[in-house]
Amino acid sequence: MKLKQLTAVTLAATVALGGGVVSADLTFPSLSYRTGPYAPNGIPFADGYADYFTLLNERDGGIGGEKINFIECETGYNTEKGVECYESTKGQGSLVYQPLSTGITYQLIPKVTADNIPMHSMGYGRTSAANGRVFSHIFNFPGTYWDAASIIVKYILDEEGGDISGKSLALVYHNSAYGKEPIRTLQELSKKHGYNLTLLAVDHPGQEQKSQWLQIRRERPDYVLMWGWGVMNQVAIQEAANIRYPMDHFIGVWWSASENDVIPAGEGANGYKAINFHGVGSDYPLYNDLKKYVVDAGKAAGDGNYLGTVLYNRGIYAAVLASEAARTAQEIHGVSDITPAQMRDGMEALKVDQARMAELGLPNFGPDINVTCASHGGPGEAAIQQWDAASKSWTRITGFSGADREVVDALIAEDSAAYATENKITARDC
Repeated sequence: MKLKQLTAVTLAATVALGGGVVSADLTFPSLSYRTGPYAPNGIPFADGYADYFTLLNERDGGIGGEKINFIECETGYNTEKGVECYESTKGQGSLVYQPLSTGITYQLIPKVTADNIPMHSMGYGRTSAANGRVFSHIFNFPGTYWDAASIIVKYILDEEGGDISGKSLALVYHNSAYGKEPIRTLQELSKKHGYNLTLLAVDHPGQEQKSQWLQIRRERPDYVLMWGWGVMNQVAIQEAANIRYPMDHFIGVWWSASENDVIPAGEGANGYKAINFHGVGSDYPLYNDLKKYVVDAGKAAGDGNYLGTVLYNRGIYAAVLASEAARTAQEIHGVSDITPAQMRDGMEALKVDQARMAELGLPNFGPDINVTCASHGGPGEAAIQQWDAASKSWTRITGFSGADREVVDALIAEDSAAYATENKITARDC
């Protein structure tokens, strides 16, 4: 496989000169960030995403007989650089974009739609893009931030015997578009269930949180939720440990759920919980093939040390769903060398059940996926995992469960309708 790690400027130059980028039948770009403040989290995801495509080339000869060309473009988690990467790679037949950034995602929504290229913001980005009638080219399966907020509240309801009226919840969130995503959902759910909600913003990059945790120590909310990223997560977990907040009542979103977030706090992180939409660890048959064909063969994107970690697994999962969408597109259109427009059709018809996941070597790794024209958000299911500091490992402590569709779907309909009106979009008749 031709694995290229290019800056946007370098790639733009090679495209302009008509050389330097080797053409291949199926091109998958990776908007990665191996540098910058969020590199510790960006690297394992990028490795997992790259390694799965390498596996498909080395073991299977690609997808449907077509070799994979993988292009990696460094964004540094910077929105402007992310847009530059998109503009520099879209002309290479790029089949689907996964920006791994809510900021980049928002900027690319109108661009990919106009260019007829699908974008998969898996578990991030604009939640209302789950409405496929309005957002024809944006997909965010298997779940959204609003799903996550709802599932966490449902878990708390279960823990409290079904009644949380009068309870207090605090949200510690990254003061950005990403961090603010769950607020509206949590506010609506507070009306329904009668809990009190406190909002505590943390400015980028999140190293200073003394005032927020002093407030938590003073008010002692029953549960603390976290929408953090990068060093913010580490600091928050350490601060919680410092004030002896009960870790089993501290629950993070799936971007506050990696080993990077908890290991620095040592024993203090023991019992911390987080939501996740895929499996944890490396006890899956697929990892035997990854070791044989990729790591041991010296073809891994990194040093192979991230296998089985949360964010590496997420990169694997993103690549699995992208490749399965490509297979679906090949079947729909009867051709192996698909176009980005055909890839969009494959993503909209994607179905991945437990039998297929088992065939792929990932049994019970994620919920069933069934994307439709109307629903680009997938099942909206996730599970709760818990950190064990002694073994330095995550354990999934619940099965996959769904969101409160009554609340979440109403918010999606409202927000997507407003977007359609503002952008003069006629909703598709699905």
